[in-house]
Amino acid sequence: RRYPSNLRRYRFPPIPLPLPPTPPNPTLDMVAVLFLILLLSSPTASFTFTALSPVPKPHLTSLNSEQPAQQRAPRPPYHPTNIPDPSYVRIFDTTLRDGEQSPGATLTSSEKLLIAKQLSKLGVDVIEAGFPIASPDDFEAVRQIADIVGNDSQSDGYVPCICGLSRANPKDIKRAWDAVKGARHPRVHTFIATSPIHMKSKLKMTPAEVKRRAVEAVEYARGLGCEDIEFSPEDAGRSDPAFLYEILEAVIKAGATTLNIPDTTGWNMPWEFGSLISDLIANVPSSKNVVFSTHCQNDLGLSTANSLAGALNGARQIECTINGIGERAGNAALEEVVMSLALKGSTHFGGEGGPPLKTGINPVHISPTSKMVQEFTGMALQPHKAIVGTNAFRHESGIHQDGMIKDKSTYEIMTPESIGYARGGAESGAGI
Repeated sequence: RRYPSNLRRYRFPPIPLPLPPTPPNPTLDMVAVLFLILLLSSPTASFTFTALSPVPKPHLTSLNSEQPAQQRAPRPPYHPTNIPDPSYVRIFDTTLRDGEQSPGATLTSSEKLLIAKQLSKLGVDVIEAGFPIASPDDFEAVRQIADIVGNDSQSDGYVPCICGLSRANPKDIKRAWDAVKGARHPRVHTFIATSPIHMKSKLKMTPAEVKRRAVEAVEYARGLGCEDIEFSPEDAGRSDPAFLYEILEAVIKAGATTLNIPDTTGWNMPWEFGSLISDLIANVPSSKNVVFSTHCQNDLGLSTANSLAGALNGARQIECTINGIGERAGNAALEEVVMSLALKGSTHFGGEGGPPLKTGINPVHISPTSKMVQEFTGMALQPHKAIVGTNAFRHESGIHQDGMIKDKSTYEIMTPESIGYARGGAESGAGI
């Protein structure tokens, strides 16, 4: 008899035979209890508690409490050119675009749609769904996400903005606009390089030519009917600040609504990148009419630090990816940015008269989203990856375990429940 093809490929596990019950042995039970007591009391004891498993239908949990909280974090109404709440930081997720550019990461259209739906559940403000000009499949994937996820209103009225990337030329921009225009909040993201090495070696253009191309790109997108246009000066981290002031002011006047400042090669230190953001806001005359954004690569392991430095200095959108995947060493990891602001946004980002910072993310969906991206891309995480690594809530040292038993906050700055795990399983984390 022939089975369906999906069953022929499946190797059915053997059915285990029931074993006869083992008679109780009080002596062995007592020895086991005494051994456990001695092990826990030893300051040099070393074994690992592993008892976290994903919650099938997670509930939002506070960061320092195991009591569930059900409401989604409040967010201001969406407007392309400004954010009414000065403390609110938009989360721009580019997992489906920059993340998929990771060597070896390939996603089907159906997988992209499922990830986009999960990102909406997570609460990201902007989903960069892809690079529509790259291929017909990519165009269709972006269009499908815009039509479905970009119109799926949550109970609180939230609908994510859907964005498509394009180079600064009419063909790319038209393709991107055609892909995203079905969304309730469509955005076109166009870019051109501005650093001396890129202009000379890659583009073979003068600064004046680059500026003209950027302005023409934004004006063309406006002419198509797009009212939400993001402009990125690629390799801004190595660009001449004076040229950045000039080109950014020009694209604002042409109709740009978000100015994204990329540290494309991960070159900047956090204090350098933070100063760049503050200098741009201070020296671009029309800076109050747009939202400043960061896009930081991780070549020196500083993408999250640089992104937070940008937010501290006035950026109100952070571009990031689930698990930090992306070109070369990857991008700022969404989970690291979000949990940093969740834990310290109200206490460490309000200095010198600035507002405390927050996002609209539901952290309880972080773990399920991370696992979905791992499964679909085939990109496994190192065990010690912050927030979502399998060791993130494990405790090996007996001293640490002793502290956890007495008071979890001795070594746990956030609860595993707060990112979508529950204690008691056998996958990862402390079951203490």
